[in-house]
Amino acid sequence: MNTNQLIQQCKLNNYSAQLQVYNAYKNMMFGAAVRILKSREEAEDVVQDCFIKGFQKIHQLKEGANLGAWFKRIVINKSLDVVKEKKKIVWVDETFVLEKESDQENEVTNDISIDFIKSCIHQLKEKYSIILTLYLIEDYNHREIGELLNIKESTVRNQYRRGKEQLLLLIKK
Repeated sequence: MNTNQLIQQCKLNNYSAQLQVYNAYKNMMFGAAVRILKSREEAEDVVQDCFIKGFQKIHQLKEGANLGAWFKRIVINKSLDVVKEKKKIVWVDETFVLEKESDQENEVTNDISIDFIKSCIHQLKEKYSIILTLYLIEDYNHREIGELLNIKESTVRNQYRRGKEQLLLLIKK
């Protein structure tokens, strides 16, 4: 069954099609949620909620849409909502000219594992780890992150720069 047929069957509330979608996207959604929430239990709850919400709203999905990207957007939005409810993160809007970074400052050896980098990201302040996760791992751009978090793009860029500087310090330790 191709994706369009799968979507049509899900719109008809076909359990078999929904199970197929669940099995295809559960790991991707869990990975995105756990990187933002830093908790397996919370991520599992969010993923479950997002599948329910996704299947309830699947009628809104247009033909030819990317089903995986649609579910990923739902899980990232829900994960960010959970973080906001829990911690009340304050995004500081600081507008100033970004300084050109020297290449030597950013040099990190190539023998560092992705898992190590992810664990370093999780050690950062929440506002930095969320932006770095969305930008570096989930592949959102600064404008999209600003829209997701309801903050200015310039704030995202500055928080990203500061988070990256702190991440590089952690990695070099």
